[in-house]
Amino acid sequence: MSSDKDDLSIEDDFVAAEDEAEPVVEIAKTNLSKRRTIDNMLEERRLQKQLADFDYDL
Repeated sequence: MSSDKDDLSIEDDFVAAEDEAEPVVEIAKTNLSKRRTIDNMLEERRLQKQLADFDYDL
């Protein structure tokens, strides 16, 4: 009978592991959002530099 109790505790741990999977998705979304923000800032800096280097005397 003690093995039956061990099986139940293992199943409870498995259910808890499924609950922990959801925050990982939120972290991934946050990281992607931060990456997009950084990419946009770098693109803006690149375009501002090109604009500053542009020769207006054509």
